Amino acid sequence: MQQDPLAMAAQAGKQLHSFHGGLRLRHNKAVSCERPIIRAALPERLFVPLPGRGGEYGEALVAPGQRVRKGDPIARPGRRGGGWLHAPTSGAVEAIADHPVSHPSGRDGPCVVITPDGLDDWTKLNPVHDWQQAEPPVLRQAIREAGVVGLGGAVFPTGVKLAEASERGIHTLILNGAECEPYISCDEMLMREQPGSIILGARILQRAIGAGRTIIAIEDQMGAVRQALEQALRDAGAPDIDIVQVTTIYPEGGEKQLVQVLTGLEVPAGGRPTDLGLLCQNVATATAAARAVTEGKPLVERIVTVTGNGVRSPRNLLTPIGTPIADLVEQCGGYAPDAARLVLGGPMMGYTLATDSNPVIKAANCILVLTAGDIEPPQPEMPCIRCGECARVCPALLLPQQLVWTVRNGLWDESADFGLSDCIECGCCDFVCPSHIPLVEWFRHGKLRLRLRGEERRRADLARERFEAREARLARIKQERRQRMAEKKRRLADDRARQEEISAAVERARTRDRSEDET
Repeated sequence: MQQDPLAMAAQAGKQLHSFHGGLRLRHNKAVSCERPIIRAALPERLFVPLPGRGGEYGEALVAPGQRVRKGDPIARPGRRGGGWLHAPTSGAVEAIADHPVSHPSGRDGPCVVITPDGLDDWTKLNPVHDWQQAEPPVLRQAIREAGVVGLGGAVFPTGVKLAEASERGIHTLILNGAECEPYISCDEMLMREQPGSIILGARILQRAIGAGRTIIAIEDQMGAVRQALEQALRDAGAPDIDIVQVTTIYPEGGEKQLVQVLTGLEVPAGGRPTDLGLLCQNVATATAAARAVTEGKPLVERIVTVTGNGVRSPRNLLTPIGTPIADLVEQCGGYAPDAARLVLGGPMMGYTLATDSNPVIKAANCILVLTAGDIEPPQPEMPCIRCGECARVCPALLLPQQLVWTVRNGLWDESADFGLSDCIECGCCDFVCPSHIPLVEWFRHGKLRLRLRGEERRRADLARERFEAREARLARIKQERRQRMAEKKRRLADDRARQEEISAAVERARTRDRSEDET
């Protein structure tokens, strides 16, 4: 009988497969990993963006002047989804106003502005008692109400993802600890310092979706992490959880790439790991789920790596959601004299922020401050020389040089056929392009156009369906009207025939009576 590839990987303690392309990058994590995680100080004001997806924001549940306690719900998600939002600390709601929301577009959005009272007073918490005996829907509901989202960057609501996975027959949970992008070390430090919470989260998530086993994937350079997790496994006595070390290569932390490394299987185009009976979650998400279930605590804070040559004392901070980035940089010694650029995220997939007044959001795993020496001077874009380097490093097995031609020429059907939607925007192609073509920028533009075309097509389909339904309804009404008229005419004809029969009978009776009288 053929052995499960995940089981083989767990037994071997190393990866058995690889994915196409990728880059070996300098990690630049040593400095931020030298110091333990500390709790960030509360700022004067917290700017907590309302949850939103697709340009639609959620509904605030509080009003200016209202006092909130830490963990109180302050906003519900909109119709297009998003996680519930909770107060990161106790204090007074100062306003609900537009403020920078740490979005790639640089736009402002509605935020709940909270003035902390310094008490950090928790609201009443409702943990799940005896989670090992609780029904899976109870665990999923607790995670959903706690506002837990994917902390690896996607920030998709975890409760929704678990509910969908529970209907797909998931046999293996994968916890992603392969933090492959340079500079970011928040997950590595979490695994070093709180391995028990990750093991607990794995067990809870495993029960919530009915999975039989869990794989925790970490990079092969994380020796201290492996030791910490193995000790936590021994303490917990969890034989159905395995640790697998994978080779350090970017972007191995991508969901589809990690699945391929562990199993040798490719997630279908347009599909998800759940199509293969697998569910991927970030290790920080597992910790947040454990706290939501066992302590009743919603997701109101996360670990943020503050690093880069442009900050004096890089380290990891446990930060309340809504904390202005300026406060975190200040707690890390402030800016270096040659600080030149502020990036939310890593150097490959992060985006530049125009101001440090932007708040920490649930997706903010790293604040990267670059110096002028770190930033390459802008190079003029030159024509593609068809060298093929972009295709060589593309982990999604795409043809970037062909894709960018279709996008630039507005050939949207062709770009879709070439797999534009499968681009993960990792930046590998940009990194190696000798012609300095902003490939990822073009792909983001193209994917937006595809989404807009899809939305337009959906609206057109809905309009056509409404028109066809209206035409069918009018035809049905017309047919029913004809049937009623025909029925009415039939009844009138029947009435007329009966009347004529009655008249004829009366006339015959009169004729008979006259005949009898004459006789």
